[in-house]
Amino acid sequence: MKTTIEKLMQSSQVKFGTSGARGLVSDMTDQVCYAYTMGFIQYLKQTQQLSIDSSQNTVIALAGDLRKSTPGILNACARAISDSGCQVVNTGLIATPAVALYGLAHHCPAIMVTGSHIPDDRNGIKFYKLSGEILKEDELAIKEQEISLSDELCDQQGHFNEADNFLPTVDSTALDEYQQRYLDLFPADAFSGKKIGVYQHSGVARELIPDILKKLGAQVINLGFSEQFIPVDTEAVREEDIKLARQWVTEYKLDAIVSTDGDADRPLISDEKGQWLRGDIVGMICAQYLQIDHVVTPVSSNTCVEKSQSFVDVKRTRIGSPFVIEAMNHYIEDHYAAVAGYEANGGFLLAAPIRKNNCTLSALPTRDAIIVLLTLLHRSVEKNVSLSQLSGQLPQRYTYSDRIKDFATERSQQLISRLTKGTEADNKQIIEKDFPQFGHVQSINTLDGLRVTFDNEDIIHFRPSGNAPEFRCYSESDSVEKAQIINQTALQQILLS
Repeated sequence: MKTTIEKLMQSSQVKFGTSGARGLVSDMTDQVCYAYTMGFIQYLKQTQQLSIDSSQNTVIALAGDLRKSTPGILNACARAISDSGCQVVNTGLIATPAVALYGLAHHCPAIMVTGSHIPDDRNGIKFYKLSGEILKEDELAIKEQEISLSDELCDQQGHFNEADNFLPTVDSTALDEYQQRYLDLFPADAFSGKKIGVYQHSGVARELIPDILKKLGAQVINLGFSEQFIPVDTEAVREEDIKLARQWVTEYKLDAIVSTDGDADRPLISDEKGQWLRGDIVGMICAQYLQIDHVVTPVSSNTCVEKSQSFVDVKRTRIGSPFVIEAMNHYIEDHYAAVAGYEANGGFLLAAPIRKNNCTLSALPTRDAIIVLLTLLHRSVEKNVSLSQLSGQLPQRYTYSDRIKDFATERSQQLISRLTKGTEADNKQIIEKDFPQFGHVQSINTLDGLRVTFDNEDIIHFRPSGNAPEFRCYSESDSVEKAQIINQTALQQILLS
């Protein structure tokens, strides 16, 4: 049987989202995951992006997160790699940035099986070419790939024989090199005297983070280990996690709590009061610590990045790491050196090597959580202030985000279209009529979804999720309480529309 990836996307409902291919686990059969991997490899071959190691074997690195569906998908990817004549390097169940770093360091493509922060009934596959994660133009080329699928490959349900195992023994090199990256960057006693909680839950870096912190001198308290997958979303922190943070800092007298999402490319960090810090705030502080000059961040991020005047230039993009990377690449082409990006979820992307703490930190142009956690902790140590005081030194703008789950993408798109289809003046009138609580509209931005700034500088930003059937709302105001109130009010209005 022959099919294109684009046809497979339509028939399986496993599609490219904001970052990689994602879908329901029930739809991500062995056959679908095998075909996606084959499409990626065929594209690499066509564009001459496969490297040869010393033994003359073409190498592709493979890793995954801790979801119960991940081992089966890894196995399907491994079979596709082998069937295409390539060698699988099984780097194990490790953080996404760790396998991405391995690919960059060893000049080989990489594949990460993860659904990131989305629920356990879904999963995904992220693809990395030689220069890093695939961009939108790569996705278009992969969609066009025609794949031949043997009738003997799978049963009628699209699954391999249960006894078939194509994964080789785990090679720990990727994990070791990723950990050493940060042990080299910070002094050995960087966190001496600090008591730090690690919210482990089901994150793939739940053993790595405590290990790094201990080696850098911290006293570590492990918290919230879970055998069941917990979909920690750093942009929409669960109410139970908000309560847990406040409970833990009081019970254990912690200086901070650190965590990540499922695949450790999005950070989550609380201050000594148990207040989870926003991703766009921690990303900005990380950029300050690393002395970045040119910053790229999506349109949804907090405006304090401009108000702080900490950077030579700030470039706004659509939401999603591929758009951030594309903008960073333009800076690099123009020969700017200290270039980095971060997203509202906190994931930090380093576009080019930089020098810090007498160490050269290599480029890692994909979302990374660990660098954010460590730089925030070390900046508070250097300044001899608490994390709450550190964030309090920034311009006082506050963001909040939430979502409506099980909100069809088609419905989201229709809603956005209704609010943006006219002239700017017409659109302002429609928005003021639909959302009279917020006052007069100052400006409208449709770069990604609908971002509305009102005369009092309050901001509401509506956007359909690129990864799941959800409708997201970002808000910004001059207080935490107000940002949350206007967010909830806006979402309630959406449900009534």
